[in-house]
Amino acid sequence: MPPPIPKTADTHAALVIIGTGMAGIGLARALRRQGDTRTITLISADSGDEYSKPLLSTGFAKRLAPEQLAQRNAAALAEELNAQLVIHTHVEHLDMDNQTIQLSTGQQLGYDDLVLATGAGPHRPFSVPEELAGRCFTVNDLDDYRRFHAALASGPARVAVIGAGLVGCEFANDLYAGGHHVSLFAPETSPLPRLLPEPLGNALGNAFKEAGIQLRLGHSIRKISPGHHNDIAIELDNRDRFQADIILMATGLAPRIQLAEAAGLAVTNSGIQVDRQLRTSHPHIYALGDVACVDGINAMYIQPLQASAKALAATLGGSPTHVHFGAWPVIVKTPLLPVVAYPPSTQPAQWRIEGEQGEMAAFAEDKDGRLIGFALTGGCVRRKVELSRAAPALLG
Repeated sequence: MPPPIPKTADTHAALVIIGTGMAGIGLARALRRQGDTRTITLISADSGDEYSKPLLSTGFAKRLAPEQLAQRNAAALAEELNAQLVIHTHVEHLDMDNQTIQLSTGQQLGYDDLVLATGAGPHRPFSVPEELAGRCFTVNDLDDYRRFHAALASGPARVAVIGAGLVGCEFANDLYAGGHHVSLFAPETSPLPRLLPEPLGNALGNAFKEAGIQLRLGHSIRKISPGHHNDIAIELDNRDRFQADIILMATGLAPRIQLAEAAGLAVTNSGIQVDRQLRTSHPHIYALGDVACVDGINAMYIQPLQASAKALAATLGGSPTHVHFGAWPVIVKTPLLPVVAYPPSTQPAQWRIEGEQGEMAAFAEDKDGRLIGFALTGGCVRRKVELSRAAPALLG
């Protein structure tokens, strides 16, 4: 692995990438593949190991240890990319005028171009008592998965998954398949409320219930506290109480905009504002991946991320390129009931629903009856290619 940045001297890189998730690594790899030889430094807040984030919610069913999810360690990755990789380091300050960043190690690093690929972090809507913090987890990266996996290593446990969105449903299915006793808590009345109209969400909920996953929907968490016999007590807003051994918080993600906002870049709650070339409000700073809001759209999925990395590599390489997002549906990893969804970008005039039980297709239509989104469950997911061709692009 290239040596760490010296603590006694300021250093400089032609390109600095903050973040070593799929966005940051994907950009560096795309640049090297097109023959770019500039000096690149990547800054990682964690171990810097390369892994596929979608696999985090399939590890328990496949009995995968954290080491099996890592595709390359930081040393091998740095060698492949011919880049300097600085791990377990945070960026504390961005000075746009002098084109430098200040690291948590006390070092200063200069750049010609800077890419913010800081991703999104877990949103926690309520507090957890300090004495229970070691048993309440979020899983947003490989280091998180290491801690969560270690906590469940002793055998089947009662796991309370809080949140019935994409992450919560995928982990509920995965933990169930891994032999754990799973309860799913959420204030919404059906799973995947942002992706599925209620009848299809109910179909997924029924598949979960038939498998033995307990659904505690329609009520918010009022309090989490120590219970009897080393239990964790979970109290809902209707005063119902439940017990668990471990809690997984899957209550949504928020783009990590703090560094950009403090520096004076244009941001909103949806992310760092960038144009179609991924450029921020400063000409030498770009944003990529879950933290970037591209022309008003923040699509926290793999295909938009990959398309953005490819377009930005071309732009940085001297060929300014606008990014395009196709009609790319979200494939939800819930084997108990396969789900595919392409949520409409605007409120549909109606959802037209066909089928029954777990075999359902829902079509989001505008006032003129045109298809603007869809959702599929069970065997109907085979229609995803056909419907993707008929739906409008997310960012044409």
